[in-house]
Amino acid sequence: MLISQPTLMSRQSILDLIKIDDYSVTPKYQQLGNSILEAIRRKEINNGDMMPSINEVSFEFDISRVTVEKGYGELKKTGVLDSVPGKGYFIKSTEIDQNLSIFLLFNKLSSHKKIIYDTLAEALGKHAAIHFYIYNNDFSLFQQILKNPKNTYTHYVIIPHFIEGEEKACDLINEIPKDKLILVDKIPADITGEFGAVYENFEKDIYNSLVEAKEPLSKYHTLNLIFPENSYYPKEIIAGFENFCTDFAFEHKTIGDIAAEKVNKGNAYINLMEDDLIILMDKLIGKDLKVGKDVGIISYNETPLKRFILNGVSTMSTDFKAMGKTVADLILTDSKEHIQNPFHLTLRDSI
Repeated sequence: MLISQPTLMSRQSILDLIKIDDYSVTPKYQQLGNSILEAIRRKEINNGDMMPSINEVSFEFDISRVTVEKGYGELKKTGVLDSVPGKGYFIKSTEIDQNLSIFLLFNKLSSHKKIIYDTLAEALGKHAAIHFYIYNNDFSLFQQILKNPKNTYTHYVIIPHFIEGEEKACDLINEIPKDKLILVDKIPADITGEFGAVYENFEKDIYNSLVEAKEPLSKYHTLNLIFPENSYYPKEIIAGFENFCTDFAFEHKTIGDIAAEKVNKGNAYINLMEDDLIILMDKLIGKDLKVGKDVGIISYNETPLKRFILNGVSTMSTDFKAMGKTVADLILTDSKEHIQNPFHLTLRDSI
C-alpha cells in the first residue's frame, strides 16, 4: 500500500479529533479508540492517514505510553490500524461496523448498575462505542458532564436520580434532542417530548410484591420501611408501602435512620440500602433475635450473596438484565416506547 508522506498539520488535525475525558468512567485507551472510530464514522479520517505517534498522543493528553499503545493495539486487532516500522501507525481500513456512539450517564456505580452496563454492552456488541459517566446523584457534577458536545453522540442513555436539583436537571435533559434520548429506571414528570424509556413503577412494584408476601408477613404486627433521609430513592416507594399497609391493616412505620432505631420482636423490615441491611443485621444479632421467626427482612435489589446470608434473605428487585437488554433494543430499533421493567419478589427464610 502506498502511503503519502503526512504533514505535521495532518497529524495535529487528527489529534484535535481525539477526546480524552477525565470525567468518564470509560478507560482512556477505549476513549482513544472510540474517538478514532467515531472520526472514521464521520468521514473525518480516511484510508492511508498517518496517525499521531505514541509519544505525541501521550504528551498531548498527559496519558501514559502504555495507554496509547493499548488503544492503538486494540484498533490494530480489528484491522482499522496497521503500522510500518520507521513510519508509525496508519489507517488501514475505514470499513467498520461501529455506527453507534452512546453517552451513558448513571447516577452511581453499584453491582446492580454494572449488570445493566454489562448487559447493554454485550447486546450492542461491536456496533457501539459507549462513553460511560457517573455523577453520584450530584446535580453539579451532572451539569458538568453534560457540557460535552451534544452533536457527537447517536444516543443519550440517562438514569435520572437526584438527592436535590431534579428540576434543574430536567431542564438540562430537555435540551438533549429527544430522538437521541433514552431514560432508564425513572421518568421525571418534567421531561417533555417523545423519547425512549425503560422504567420502574416504584409505587406499584412494592405494593404488588408486598401483596404477594402478605401471608408470611402476617405473623408480624408491624411493617417498617427503612427509607434513608436525603435519599435519591423515589417517594413513590413510600406511597406504595403505606397503601399496602392501609389496605391490609398492618401497623407500619417509615424509618429515616435505622442506626438510631430500636429493633423489636414482631417487626418486619424492608431495607433499600445495602449499608442499612448491615446495620439492621448487627442490631438483630446483638439482641439475639431470630430472622424469619422473631423479625422479618425483605431487602431491595437481588444479589447472589443474599441467597446465602441469614439462610437466605427475601428480596424484591427489578430485573437488571432485562433493563439493560431493553435499553439495547430501544437503541437498535430507534424506538420511542416507554417500557415498564419486570419486578420480582423472591421469598426466602428471612420472613
